[in-house]
Amino acid sequence: MTKISVGLVDDQPLVRTGFAMLINSQDDMETSWEASDGAEVPTLTHADIVLMDVQMPKVNGIEATRALLRSDADTKVIMLTTFDDQDFVSGAIEAGASGFLLKDAQPEELLHAIRLVYAGQAVLAPKATARVLGMLKNQGVDKHVEPPDQGVLDELTPREHEVLRLIALGLSNEEIAVAEYVSMATVKTHVRHILMKTNSRDRVHAVLFAYRTGVVSTDELLSGGQV
Repeated sequence: MTKISVGLVDDQPLVRTGFAMLINSQDDMETSWEASDGAEVPTLTHADIVLMDVQMPKVNGIEATRALLRSDADTKVIMLTTFDDQDFVSGAIEAGASGFLLKDAQPEELLHAIRLVYAGQAVLAPKATARVLGMLKNQGVDKHVEPPDQGVLDELTPREHEVLRLIALGLSNEEIAVAEYVSMATVKTHVRHILMKTNSRDRVHAVLFAYRTGVVSTDELLSGGQV
């Protein structure tokens, strides 16, 4: 069985050791390398998934992600953040990360995220999104991302608008199909149109767009699950 190779980037040795032990305990994963700073990342070998800390002494996770994806576009990056990193979250996503998790996530949540991202999906915890982006909005420090074009919402059909709302609330394609009484093929078509019209690279960006344009509220996100 081909194992998912995982790279670890964090300036705290104990954190890296803990992640490595968890990952290497799985039959379908293995740690391929570890780095203590973002400056080391571009010189390392390919990893399917990279768990990237945000704040590091020399090169932060945002810049490291940009450099990594320029040199190895097939790698997927999951940013590991704390609420102290709130002004980096949107920038991390815009840099090309496939999502972010809080460092205090449960082990099962981290392993699930690795498998989802490896399968081509994106991971974003709506509860973390609501709290972090809410703080960004209140403090006016969401400086890494240009404000979204509200006019884009007018380009969405009523059904696409509702599907976008459900995506932001964490529903899977299967759950959206049940909620909207449509087929999976129809849901996939709606999702594809939404990503195109909102210029969202993936579901993570669609969630950010939905939040920042008011399609979903903080309260709704706080009651949601995983994307």
